[in-house]
Amino acid sequence: MRRRALTNLIAPSPARACAVAVACTLATTATDLPAHGEPKAAQGRPGAEIQAPGYRTLAFPAPRAGTYALPPLGAAGDGDVVDGDGKQHRLHELLGDRVAVLSFIYTSCQEQAGCPLASFVLGRVAHEIDAAPALRDRVRLLTLSFDPSHDSPAVMRSYGERIHRGGGDWRFLTTTSPAELAPILEAYDQAVSTDYDEAGEPLGSISHILRVFLIDRQARIRNIYTASFLHADTVLSDIRTVLLEEPDETASDVRAVPSGTRAVATTDAPGSASAAPPDDDATPRLHGAGDDKNGYQGRGYRTRSRSLPTRRGEHADLLEIARRPPLGLPPLVLLDGETITREKIALGRKLFYDRRLSHNDTVSCALCHVPEQGFTSNEMTTPVGIEGRSVRRNAPTLYNVAYVSRLFHDGREDRLEQQIWGPLLAASEMGNPSVGHVLGKIRTLADYAGLFEAAFDGRGPTMETLGAALASYQRTLLSAASRFDRWRFGGEDGALDDAGKRGFELFTGKARCDTCHLIDDELALFTDGELHNTGIGYAHSTYATPAKLTVQVAPGTFVEVDADVLAGATEPVAPDLGRYEITQDPDDRWKYRTPTLRNVALTSPYMHDGSLGTLRDVVEFYDRGGVANQLLDPMIAPLGLSDGQIADLVAFLEALTGDNVDVLVADAFAAPVGDRR
Repeated sequence: MRRRALTNLIAPSPARACAVAVACTLATTATDLPAHGEPKAAQGRPGAEIQAPGYRTLAFPAPRAGTYALPPLGAAGDGDVVDGDGKQHRLHELLGDRVAVLSFIYTSCQEQAGCPLASFVLGRVAHEIDAAPALRDRVRLLTLSFDPSHDSPAVMRSYGERIHRGGGDWRFLTTTSPAELAPILEAYDQAVSTDYDEAGEPLGSISHILRVFLIDRQARIRNIYTASFLHADTVLSDIRTVLLEEPDETASDVRAVPSGTRAVATTDAPGSASAAPPDDDATPRLHGAGDDKNGYQGRGYRTRSRSLPTRRGEHADLLEIARRPPLGLPPLVLLDGETITREKIALGRKLFYDRRLSHNDTVSCALCHVPEQGFTSNEMTTPVGIEGRSVRRNAPTLYNVAYVSRLFHDGREDRLEQQIWGPLLAASEMGNPSVGHVLGKIRTLADYAGLFEAAFDGRGPTMETLGAALASYQRTLLSAASRFDRWRFGGEDGALDDAGKRGFELFTGKARCDTCHLIDDELALFTDGELHNTGIGYAHSTYATPAKLTVQVAPGTFVEVDADVLAGATEPVAPDLGRYEITQDPDDRWKYRTPTLRNVALTSPYMHDGSLGTLRDVVEFYDRGGVANQLLDPMIAPLGLSDGQIADLVAFLEALTGDNVDVLVADAFAAPVGDRR
């Protein structure tokens, strides 16, 4: 921890430290504790108080496990480490099949809101894990040294023996050299530097920022704790919340919170306890990929498919949603000839999930616009169409598509009624040879008998009625009333946490995001409906392919492949010139439509080609100023955001998820998928 950040800290007395936690059980006496067992500065300072919350009893109960969500924040890094016995391991091997808490420290650190705080808090966590049978065999603590030059395996073993005397699984690790440590620090976005005195002599201390990582069984980071909110009670609640995702856990055991423990609000961190609490912790979350591949690049990856019983189908009143859009959205304005009725919605919904609309009865609209994946496709940069063919562009979300005036990434259509025929006839998507073929096929399906006629005053399946039915269903996919909406438009101050509020100030200020993603005084569509060149299309159209490409063939296994060999085994990627392909205007090269940001946390990967995997990737891309080219939109320029500002912007974007997402997903699950027999 940098010294200049600690001027406001005052240490507690030993008696107070023991009173606020279980630290006294970790050693025979307070004086037996190492530097990290209790703040050294406390000695001789009776009545003083340290401000880091991890040293104090908190003022209100910890959030109940399972009553909030911890979205994955990215893959946990890997690297070569050494345990206290001198045995070498890969870090992912030590993560294994347990939930892990990873801290970085060095044993001679004296900064009380740095390494000593991390070890003090994890000492409390270890004590509670030892006392809880439901946690003892499912959780592992890992502490890795920043200072391999001093912290040898023997030093780390001795340090571990002094700080941890319980029976839980806590490993104290180092590396063989700073060179071995460097890629691990880079993977976890950790930076260290040696401290020097005014004469330029090394002080024997290291400056760093305290971060502690919660990592799940798929080697995904689920929370990142800093000094301002690292506390044993919240870490334990987070551990239990992650464990409750496993179907074989005993809920009553895992949920239990030791009596007397307290918690602190963690609203200023990504993935914190207040990030996205569901209304009912007994109801499984419906949205998200059925088999989340986050962490697949690590050797510790485990396949975990969501069980089909979680796909609870329940019809929603979609017409009422269309008549009264959620908070933050404007009323729907229908053009001449556009109407929405229950009959049209029901028919359009049936068509949307019917695989028989494809040429070989295998692909429906919903296989690219997957309801539980944000009505897009989270699992690939671009979705897969008929017979495994690659679709050219990322599937745009259908949430709030009723307000979109330019459809497709290149804006080539302006009516939902017309848009559907693009994918129906595309050879790489649904593969139908003609309009007539589609309509003729529907007329032969007995379960459609009379449905078109009932919805369209006696008119049967036609190019117009099929488009209108599908458009009617899509116009009901309205989702808002997010935490941001409740704060901004509903006057509910506590709905948005501090990080989200800071992110909003950046969004409308320094970052200038609202230049294209518009917010009005009483509503927000988060798009200008226009097309812009950000440089993504330019980069991928003009950059040369390297001679060798890295290909992942299994979790943690990568091979180098000659580009020529790979080209012979895959379909060539056609150049994508964006809006130019529609207008033939050279100034329109690499322009793509501004997407809405509502529900953006659910709709990864991002950009027209799915080339950016996370919201942080997107913010960092715009922070760099996009990719320079002669047609780059003049509104795009480097932003100069700090790491904390980037995190705040991400927190704001995560607050744009509508409160009715699972209602729309459950309604989708209730739809038939079309039986080809």
